[in-house]
Amino acid sequence: MPTRLAHDNPFASPSTLPFALPPFAEIRDEHYPPAFEAAFAEQLDEIERIATDPDPATFENTIEALERSGRLLRRVAAAFYNVASAHATPVIEAIETEINPRYAAHDDAITLDDRLYARIRTVADHADELDLTPEQAYVLRRTETAFRVGGAALDEAGKAALRELNQRLSTLTTTFQQRLSADANDLALVLDDESDLAGLSSSEIRAAARAAADRGLDGSYVLPLSLFTNQPALARLERRDVRERLFRASIARGARGNANDTGEVVLEIVRLRARRAELLGFPNESALVAARSTAGSPEVIAERLALLAPPAARNARVEQEVLQGLADALQREAGGEPFALEPWDWSYYAELVRARDHEIDTAALRDWFEAERVLRDGVFEAATRLYGVRFVERDDLVGYHPDVRVFEVDDEDGTPVGLYLLDLFTRDEKRGGAWMNDLVQQNRLFGDPTVVTNNLNVPRPSEGAPALLTLDEVETLFHEFGHALHGLFAIVDYPSSGGTNVERDFVEFPSQVNESWMLEPEIVENYARHVETGEPLPTDLIDRLVASSAFNEGFATSEYLAASVLDQAWHTLSAADAQAIDDVDAFEAVALERAGLDNPLVPPRYSSRTFQHIFAGGYAAGYYGYIWSEVLDADTVEWFRENGGLRRENGDRFRSRLLGVGGSLDPMAAYRDFRGRDARLEPLLERRGLMPVELDAPDAPDAPLAPLDEGTAHR
Repeated sequence: MPTRLAHDNPFASPSTLPFALPPFAEIRDEHYPPAFEAAFAEQLDEIERIATDPDPATFENTIEALERSGRLLRRVAAAFYNVASAHATPVIEAIETEINPRYAAHDDAITLDDRLYARIRTVADHADELDLTPEQAYVLRRTETAFRVGGAALDEAGKAALRELNQRLSTLTTTFQQRLSADANDLALVLDDESDLAGLSSSEIRAAARAAADRGLDGSYVLPLSLFTNQPALARLERRDVRERLFRASIARGARGNANDTGEVVLEIVRLRARRAELLGFPNESALVAARSTAGSPEVIAERLALLAPPAARNARVEQEVLQGLADALQREAGGEPFALEPWDWSYYAELVRARDHEIDTAALRDWFEAERVLRDGVFEAATRLYGVRFVERDDLVGYHPDVRVFEVDDEDGTPVGLYLLDLFTRDEKRGGAWMNDLVQQNRLFGDPTVVTNNLNVPRPSEGAPALLTLDEVETLFHEFGHALHGLFAIVDYPSSGGTNVERDFVEFPSQVNESWMLEPEIVENYARHVETGEPLPTDLIDRLVASSAFNEGFATSEYLAASVLDQAWHTLSAADAQAIDDVDAFEAVALERAGLDNPLVPPRYSSRTFQHIFAGGYAAGYYGYIWSEVLDADTVEWFRENGGLRRENGDRFRSRLLGVGGSLDPMAAYRDFRGRDARLEPLLERRGLMPVELDAPDAPDAPLAPLDEGTAHR
């Protein structure tokens, strides 16, 4: 019999709060372990009943029954893993370290159950004879593939080996995340003199003082490290020695040979993933992951990256020459000796070139990007114009931390859509980067509503001061809200189809479309108001921002592609080749050199040692998905502009045919239903300044994206 939860455990019964919001005010750390124990036991009991059902296997008593199982586990895991990402106290980290291997073993107990897989296979083999809805057919297809690719067809010895690999990998990815977070906190740059921060705005300096005070370092200033290699403050810090210190702190994360070093963790993860892939019948981890993606194979991914890397590297070299020329000229004017640019100089001189050539001072733009205005008059307003939704803050509902704000989202006719939670500010307990999670995902099977969260890492302003965003932070907020809309708008029958439960190389598409609205005239003119005077951002400045959109794209595309190349390089290793690698940094250098992306002034967006996406974040062999999705995004934005822009009817079409289907249909079929054809590569190449390209190269501009392979399924 399943373990029973104590009646006073908040997870013992479904939440009675609006939209089934987890009762965070009642949940304490000690509630999670017994809730997981009960949830694991409950789902295994449900699985046993499915596997031993004496009736012949049908969609209803097997696939739908599987969808019904694990409801308690979904509640517990959604709440816990959101907290583990956003407020990872030492107690939460200890629970995560203990639970993750247990969770991996639990998943294996289901996926590797011969009896269950036999029933799934029976239903799949007779799918053509069943009267299934399109969503049911897709759920069946993805379920069968997930079990098969997950090892269900292995013999007992193979399953035992797979269980061991999965549990160890679960431990290692947790270790990587915790070490990276700890080292990032340890290496945050501490400065003792305000003059060291010359170039930063007064609000940024106050935020640095607040960050120092929060660490008990009154009178000092702290620049926390963002997840990127290229730290945002490098664009504005005037003192070259301070820029160098900040950059060196960034690249030192996970590389100091101390208790937080991530090198050996990376090597072991790569070796175990390669062994697991071969055990499952794939040549490498990338092939395993690609089998459940829209790309279909590592070869197709490699062709796309190989097409984009040369023009990106070429453009970066041209940009480098321009920056070096400006730096030399400024040194001569100041009576100093010219110096060769270093990676900590790129962003600083790039901003000087932007100011010279486009008359744009991005640091000064912060005064027009007050966070509350950006949120309400920008992000929310764009969604209202396109989709008719309204946002009302619910002060009566609380999140998992005092920083969290809760908004109810309704359609214009008053029909509830869901809850949106925003956690904007950085904390030492929050992992780096920005992301979206779902806490409750809509499905008709249980009648569940939707609750989604967005997390960012914006520096907290000083007490009483407004939070001012950088241009990049504005873009990030629009991006992550695109994920939130995907989660809010999906209307599906089954839990596994909900929201962003789509192929990994498709999931970034809706969010990247949403970023595109941040500089649309009717949107930016609505939210970009001076924090003190209320004056709108000058129209000519908006025009210059749009005109400069391809500025520095050689750098931006190269650093992104370098990270994507590293991801594929690690995950296309065979088990034997992975075992032979013993130096993370040497392997990284060779991989970048082979791709032609080894420019020392343009380091990868994430080094291997800090690559949270692939070693702790679920993007293993899938980081290419951002630019893969951007092909769809650029093609979609072109469609909007061809059809009148941010018109309500355009939004309704995008919502109903793409966002609204969640993961219930083949994503490429959904895209063709929306666009009327496959996506073309040309809009992306033009956006990123990568034209011209070789027209006979793989996936040339006139060629559509490869359709979803028949065997593709969501992880």
